[in-house]
Amino acid sequence: MKIVWSPLAIEKVEEISDYIAKDKPSAAEEWLNTLFAKVERLETSPKRGRMVPEINSESFRELIYGNYRIIYRIAKDQLAVLTIHHGKQLLIPDTLD
Repeated sequence: MKIVWSPLAIEKVEEISDYIAKDKPSAAEEWLNTLFAKVERLETSPKRGRMVPEINSESFRELIYGNYRIIYRIAKDQLAVLTIHHGKQLLIPDTLD
């Protein structure tokens, strides 16, 4: 299954890693490496994440990584990473399209 990253997801990854790097650059690099490894594992088992509670649809799923939610959508032959969202922030489903 092909994995694609939305512009919003890429923007969020950059923001989070830049924030972590202010305190400790090596931690930011480790965070990024782990994040991408988790997403890569979805190629072979895309339903490993749970359904997004705010959306309640089989095609919208999420992985929890530390304080963050990796939110993605499964289509026929593609998995789209939609956003990386802090777990304590309210998720507004309309912002995912």
